[in-house]
Amino acid sequence: MTAPRIIRPQIRSVIQQPLTVGESPVWDDETGTLWLVDILAPALVRLSAEGRIDRFDMPAAIGCLGLCRDNRIVVGLQTGVHLFDPVSGKIEFLCDPVGRDINGRLNDGKVGPDGHFWVGSISEAKPQVNDAALFRVGADGSTRTVATGLTSSNGLAWSPDGRRMYHSDSRQCFLQAFDFDPETGSLGEGRRLRSFTEDEGRPDGATTDRDGFYWSAGVSAGRLNRISSEGEIVEIYILPVPAPTMPCFGGPDLSTLFVTSLSTDRTGQFEAGTVIAFDVDAEGLPPFRFGNQSS
Repeated sequence: MTAPRIIRPQIRSVIQQPLTVGESPVWDDETGTLWLVDILAPALVRLSAEGRIDRFDMPAAIGCLGLCRDNRIVVGLQTGVHLFDPVSGKIEFLCDPVGRDINGRLNDGKVGPDGHFWVGSISEAKPQVNDAALFRVGADGSTRTVATGLTSSNGLAWSPDGRRMYHSDSRQCFLQAFDFDPETGSLGEGRRLRSFTEDEGRPDGATTDRDGFYWSAGVSAGRLNRISSEGEIVEIYILPVPAPTMPCFGGPDLSTLFVTSLSTDRTGQFEAGTVIAFDVDAEGLPPFRFGNQSS
């Protein structure tokens, strides 16, 4: 096994406003804007190419977002999945896959190649328990539970051909992969690709590139891990933020990595959450949009 290449990228700051828990960055390739969430604010945030920042207050903690075919934003809130119209400000309830009888909320989510919103939950019990799950949500609000026994569902991403789905659990510290049918959204059995130590970085949010590598935010280690389809860490990007939460590719040629982070005093001094960016020798894939396939 070859030792991973260590890279210290040239970082630029993207946002000056501090974030509580920055998460779920999504690049809108049609408008050249970056969307993300501030989980505890709670707010949906839009960064325009000109540097304008729009904040849309949410009625409950927001874990994730996805782009819709009709230009609305699908959001995973504490109270369920909703559709938000940034023009009118109207928010419409779609479904609540978690339910009110479990102490948890929606966490990481992403629109898949099948046009559905794949969203997982996180246990908010203290201590956390393994009652979180992963759900597949249709544009009509239909919901299917696809994985259970999770603590902190995270790391959703798909291979370039759409035939493999990646998924991690940040607390159980594993990465798994499923065979995936991009037409029907059906899953094969999950296969564990690797487990992580705290020093390697608990696997948080993630993305994939056109060459099939999986980029995982190592939230406990201040780094971004580029991982092969076999589960081997091939490159380690050392970041200036102690707790990166999720990367996404963006920019005109999809070769800029945007990375969100959360507030922490892990290093002995408080650092607010933020968004950083740097250019890489890789190219991402445009995001899928909610509702662009049959249910």
